[in-house]
Amino acid sequence: MPKGGARSRSGPAPDPEALRRERDAGEWTILPAEGRQGATPDWPLTEQTDREAELWERLWAMPQAFMWERCSQDIEVALYVRRLVEAEKPDAFVNLGTLVRQMADSLGLTMPGMRANRWRIERPSEDEETPAGRTPVIEPTSARARLRAVSGGSG
Repeated sequence: MPKGGARSRSGPAPDPEALRRERDAGEWTILPAEGRQGATPDWPLTEQTDREAELWERLWAMPQAFMWERCSQDIEVALYVRRLVEAEKPDAFVNLGTLVRQMADSLGLTMPGMRANRWRIERPSEDEETPAGRTPVIEPTSARARLRAVSGGSG
C-alpha cells in the first residue's frame, strides 16, 4: 500500500516548514515566484471560447505552469479550464463544482494540491519589491513573540 494510508489524502499533509523534515527536503519542488515565462501554449481542444482563452492565458503565467509544461499537461489544464467555464454558469450541476475542485487540486492550484504535489512557490528576496496588487509574504512569528508584542514587550 502506498505511504499515507488507504486514501490518497489520508493522514497529515506534508509540511515543508516542519523541524524534522530534512529526510525529504529534496522532494519539494520550488516554483519561480514570477511564474512561467514564455509564450502560452496553443489550445489543444476544439473551439476555444473567449472566457476559456482568458483563463488559459492567466493559468499559463502562474508558477504551477512551470511544472505543467515540464510534465506535458496542456490537455489536463485545458480540460480544467473547460470544466471551470461550465461550472461558472448559473445552471451548472453541483457535481461539476466538485470535479473542478478536484482538478484544481491535482494541478496544484489549491494549497492542498500544492502540498500533495510537494510544490512551493519561492519567496521573493528581501531587495525585491512586491508587485503592485499583490500581498507581501508575511513571515510567521512564534506565539511567544506575538504575546510579547501584545503585552508591551515585557520579557
